[in-house]
Amino acid sequence: MANDKTAHWKDLLRKRLASAKQDGRTEEEKKVEETELFTKYYTEWKGGEKGEDDSFKHIPRFYYRLPAEDEVLLQKLREESRAVFLQRKSRELLDNEELQNLWFLLDKHQVPPTTGDEAMISYESFLKVGEKAGAKCKLFFTARVYAKLLHNDPYGRISIMQFFNYVMRKVWLHQTRIGLSLYDVAGQGYLRESDLENYILELIPTLPQLDGLEKSFYSFYVCTAVRKFFFFLDPLHTGKIKIQDILACSFLDDLLELRDEELSKESQESNWFSAPSALRVYGQYLNLDKDHNGMLSKEELSRYGTGTLTSVFLDRVYQECLTYDGEMDYKTYLDFVLALENRKEPAALQYIFKLLDMENKGYLNVFALNYFFRAIQEQMKIHGQEPVSFQDVKDEIFDMVKPKDPYKITLQDLVNSGQGDTVTSILIDLNGFWTYENREVLVANDTDSNTADLDDT
Repeated sequence: MANDKTAHWKDLLRKRLASAKQDGRTEEEKKVEETELFTKYYTEWKGGEKGEDDSFKHIPRFYYRLPAEDEVLLQKLREESRAVFLQRKSRELLDNEELQNLWFLLDKHQVPPTTGDEAMISYESFLKVGEKAGAKCKLFFTARVYAKLLHNDPYGRISIMQFFNYVMRKVWLHQTRIGLSLYDVAGQGYLRESDLENYILELIPTLPQLDGLEKSFYSFYVCTAVRKFFFFLDPLHTGKIKIQDILACSFLDDLLELRDEELSKESQESNWFSAPSALRVYGQYLNLDKDHNGMLSKEELSRYGTGTLTSVFLDRVYQECLTYDGEMDYKTYLDFVLALENRKEPAALQYIFKLLDMENKGYLNVFALNYFFRAIQEQMKIHGQEPVSFQDVKDEIFDMVKPKDPYKITLQDLVNSGQGDTVTSILIDLNGFWTYENREVLVANDTDSNTADLDDT
């Protein structure tokens, strides 16, 4: 029986070899037949094409592969096509002449009576202006926009000035988005650190408030400005920021505020992007750098501010933050400054919380609080002050934060409590703790000084 089977297979193989020798088709023709047979049998195996939705044949392409680094021609094509697209979008925006014409039309169609000094317009007149203003203005003259700006006018009108400001703001946002998109090398809707550096560097000559900056300081200014964007908008350190996030935050407004030639001294001092502010931060860095090697050691950083940050906290800074042979560079220093100067902000609290959370548990327990507050107690002894009981401070901290878990304080608890700046100051800075401990005395002194000022007047 086994011999019969073997003979059968031998016959089949001989016939197959004989037919192969007689087959005069080319390799290409054989491959075509093989593909057709595979398609036929695979379709039959899948159950055929019956019952399939026709829409499956018309699904649009939704994924486009980015060109690789060696595909120079494709990269150039992508860059050129993006530039043309952005130019087209720019032409769709209202220019100064068209904005002036829009204002003229709105003023011409105002509906009395005025509300105070505000000229008003009704919905009927609003639609008439929309018809006359041209195609570029069409998207602003909708019921949705009108309803957004409608407040408590008894005649159902909106303020002409508020509407015009709305249009101006929208045009500015689109212009800025197009301007930022020109620096988006990847074309994916975000800017890398180098992209934002290029944007700000080319923006400097257009800002009158920065006219006094020497060119040798430009690189330090750009670094100072860019760090604020990345510290607050890239908390996960991905190395890129969405253009939408840049437009949504107020930082760009602060930066472009420097176009105002008559910006007050107070406004400049409170604006991180102003020349006085950038020079102040960089000057502090140079003053701390006693050995003039361009980096800060832990000992040098300990003199930051009032010089009352605890050594335990500074140890954690140098353990967690990026350092070079145990020393801090200017970029890392900027993150440190931004965190300590903005302790109410979630991003700053996240920075400090990471330093306080020594065991990376995601929360602070009594042990962690005691560990950091013990350094405050030691500093108090050095300054000849009576140390405050940790138990009292711990109870006050938990009362302030009111965490969900009565034994653990999470970052979210700190943010939600609105007391994160006070809690962190108590734990890391003797001056911060002293300010908190003597808050009632300080308030009383302020009240007395205000009363004295009133008496003098």
